[in-house]
Parts: sequence; structure tokens; C-alpha cells
Amino acid sequence: MIIVSDDARDKVLNLMQDDGFDPKLDFVRVGVKSGGCSGLSYMLEFDKQIHQEDKLFEDNQVKIVVNKRSLLYLLGTTLEYSGGLNGKGFVFKNPNAQRTCGCGESFSL
Repeated sequence: MIIVSDDARDKVLNLMQDDGFDPKLDFVRVGVKSGGCSGLSYMLEFDKQIHQEDKLFEDNQVKIVVNKRSLLYLLGTTLEYSGGLNGKGFVFKNPNAQRTCGCGESFSL
């Protein structure tokens, strides 16, 4: 399961509506792909389609879909949002990551 902080929830719901998605019907697709300076990088996008290999979660009013391949890397992860002048945007707090890069967008196990 992926946990969504209050700040991340607020930003996700606003961005979904701004991009023409319905937060009650559509969802956030979170995944992991090869790349980044630490070996794996996070993926976050809005989507309307669920595939057979996807797992659907809901936390803090946000529907999240993760494909089975990415799920093992992301279990227990918290999605946070940091705004302001020094904010980084969306941040993944992943307890499975043993090493992360300085920007926080990639990790390794």
C-alpha cells in the first residue's frame, strides 16, 4: 500500500481537476522504471485505465494504481508534497530504498 500525506492529497486533487481528470473516478499511476542516477526512478502520472496487472489502492481520498512489477519496490512508501520556494514537488519516502540520489527522484535497493 502507498500512503498519501495531506499535502500530497491536496496537490494531487487540484492537479487532477486542472488536467481534466475526475478524482472520484480517475487515479494516480505510480511506478518504478530503470534509470536515474541511483538505478531506479519513480514515475507518477494521472490515468483513467486500469490494466489486468495493476493493483488499486485508496488512501486519503486518492486512488492509486501500481503495476505488479513496481509494487514490490513501493510497498510502504509515503507520497508527500513539498511546496514553497525550496520545495521539491512530490517526494517519495520509500522505506525499501537503501540508497537515494541527492534530488530524491531515484533510488536503489
